[in-house]
Amino acid sequence: MGKTSSPEIKNVEYGLEKIFTEAKDFLPLLGTDYVEFYVGNAKQAAYYYQTAFGFQPLAYAGLETGMRDRTSYVVAQDKIKLVFTSALHSDSPIGEHAKKHGDGVKVIALWVDDARSAFEETTERGAIPYMEPTVEKDEYGGTVRSGIHTYGDTVHVFVERKNYNGPFLPGYKEWKPDYNPPPVGLKFIDHMVGNVQLGQMVVWAKWYEVVMGFANFLTFDDKQIHTKWSALMSKVMANNNGRIKFPINEPAQGKKKSQIEEYLDFYEGPGVQHIAVATDDIIKTVRALRARGVEFLSRPPQAYYDEIPQRLGAHKDSFKEDIQSLQELSILVDADEDGYLLQVFTKPQEDRPTLFFEIIQRMGAKGFGIGNFKALFESIEHEQELRGTLER
Repeated sequence: MGKTSSPEIKNVEYGLEKIFTEAKDFLPLLGTDYVEFYVGNAKQAAYYYQTAFGFQPLAYAGLETGMRDRTSYVVAQDKIKLVFTSALHSDSPIGEHAKKHGDGVKVIALWVDDARSAFEETTERGAIPYMEPTVEKDEYGGTVRSGIHTYGDTVHVFVERKNYNGPFLPGYKEWKPDYNPPPVGLKFIDHMVGNVQLGQMVVWAKWYEVVMGFANFLTFDDKQIHTKWSALMSKVMANNNGRIKFPINEPAQGKKKSQIEEYLDFYEGPGVQHIAVATDDIIKTVRALRARGVEFLSRPPQAYYDEIPQRLGAHKDSFKEDIQSLQELSILVDADEDGYLLQVFTKPQEDRPTLFFEIIQRMGAKGFGIGNFKALFESIEHEQELRGTLER
């Protein structure tokens, strides 16, 4: 796949220090810069995420700024930036993406100190170029961006903005509409999950290892992630400093159609399944989201909440949240050796049963809620049954 190969990563649970020293640092990543969706109507998508999720208007590009083929609205909440882009003509690849996949993630942009080096390092290791290093300038300075293809039609764009002080990127103007609902407490992107076809998880995990210097943080197999009807497998890939985590899922054989298979059918290929966003107060955040109309997966049974003290183990005494409130809001709880976490999952945010959001609050835990997988997947299967997509 390239002329440089990293050492074999064993499929075991490493401690974080070992994981992040295993990851190669030829590609220093400072964080997630932005996530760009290709959508049917960018103005309406931005309005929805302002209204429902409390994102703040940040920047705009379109005909008024000299953009002739697309319109983009940028919204932000703390460190999270989402871009919604739609085509202005029927022959646009942006429109073709939305036609094939529905509204979905096209670009996972990564903040780097040197976009040229990031492009050279990754393409030398086998990445397919998407965007050659490009300098973009306006009155606020200049940026450098480059990009590579990853699974499906998804791409990574490397963004170097150390010499830029504008609202977002050159070509965008500040966007200040009168309509501006308050934020709901979302802080940053914790992780982003990609779905790939059966047999491709190991391929893409290896790609992230070799091409981008990531290491296998955790591996889950179908013995850990299953219900009586379906199963999946997952490898969590993390970069050197642990700021970027990309779980890669593939379906496993089951009696009925798994959530991964349903996603692949309706998205028509691999893509981003969900975006996990962090909060410091999940009860307050989820109450606000529900009040704004965001729908979440169905509540686990009473027995799940009765077992929370047992699930917390050594962290029982440090647990601060009210279990009744968690039950009311369908929030899940899990623990590992480092602490506990709280998480809840929305229903799909598009007409197609594809992309959804996870709201997560980490109280020391560094895992992904393996103790919640069964309850979560049973809730997803309930939604599949309502949609008539659980049967093969």
